[in-house]
Amino acid sequence: MIKILQLTPPLRKRLKAPLGLLIKGSFEETMKELKKVIEKEKPSKIVAVGDVVSSNMMKYGIYPQVFIVDNTVMRETIAPIQADVNETIYVRNAAGTLTEEAREGVKKALDKGGRLIRVMVDGEEDLLTLAAVVYAPENSLVVYGQPHEGVVAVITTKEKKDEVRKIIEAMVSVA
Repeated sequence: MIKILQLTPPLRKRLKAPLGLLIKGSFEETMKELKKVIEKEKPSKIVAVGDVVSSNMMKYGIYPQVFIVDNTVMRETIAPIQADVNETIYVRNAAGTLTEEAREGVKKALDKGGRLIRVMVDGEEDLLTLAAVVYAPENSLVVYGQPHEGVVAVITTKEKKDEVRKIIEAMVSVA
């Protein structure tokens, strides 16, 4: 049976706050700052979560090893990102949930070597940021969008992974 975890109202409120460093500004400004974070931290892996973030990172020359998208921006369908990917992993994940299938898809993508692996989500990719933080190697960089503000850069320290694992454990099982 597929295990599906769902956000509770208190967790939804908690996740409105950035999980890492909020970089505010235009796409150009946020990508310039993100490059500085990458130069400073030298992450072992870079993961992008979201269509706009993934597209802008690649547009500005920041290529993640893994990017997680659903071809939707603010509930509107968009054209798929055109990128020369090594592999695409397809998963299902309904809005406000974290399915076991999606978590495993993210883990599989992160376990693979190489570059530019797309995780294509049928549903919504937002909460897969949590799986990316938990499954990425320590000192990876997980980047996601903070709507109308900028991007959030999360360095996957042991402490950050533990914090996010606790959030996942606090979600309620609905199947």
